Amino acid sequence: MSVWQIAGWILWLLIIVRYFPREFWPKLKTEPGYQHFVFATVLGLSALWSVKAGIIAGLNIHFLLLTTLILCHGWRIAMLLCLFVSLILILLQQVPIADAGLYAFTTFILPGLFSYLLFLASYRYLTRHLFIYIFVAGFLAAALTIALHMLLVSLWFYAEGRFAWDIIYDNYLKLSILTWFPEALLNGGAITLMAVYQPHWLRTFYDREYLSPER
Repeated sequence: MSVWQIAGWILWLLIIVRYFPREFWPKLKTEPGYQHFVFATVLGLSALWSVKAGIIAGLNIHFLLLTTLILCHGWRIAMLLCLFVSLILILLQQVPIADAGLYAFTTFILPGLFSYLLFLASYRYLTRHLFIYIFVAGFLAAALTIALHMLLVSLWFYAEGRFAWDIIYDNYLKLSILTWFPEALLNGGAITLMAVYQPHWLRTFYDREYLSPER
């Protein structure tokens, strides 16, 4: 393992310990509906992140659905669920165990935190309206999040010397433009459906504020 890979593992473990959501296990044990929701989330993300495409082996692209995950569970529980997803991908040999720490940072820790901060900014500074929640915290945040994810992966591979920058730029980073709208549409559609039919699934959605007739 390289110094980068070891550092990634250490920082990932420190973040798991420091930000472990203590309320998660009691809720999971006592609420069967929440159990089904969590298990479906983990299995769905594992399947989604396993489907990859790319021009050059090692420079693979996949959708994240990370913004939806953050809005459903909050950042801390979302990071814990991504830990389970990562373990499944490691067992399926989709992610090398040595890369797991840096994979975590570039795929869901930093992009997930970024997406959550965008939600907080929209909640704090914009009108609390259903359209704002769906379009800004969902649609727009998802597009920016996957763009950040692909930029972080590009910097990681370049810093480790896996690929030259021109190869990364031409065969990976340029393709990020093609993922922005589909990722935004995927998240925006999922959040719209949940806000209308299953608002209790969205931990960050508040009926009294976003659906208030006074707004």
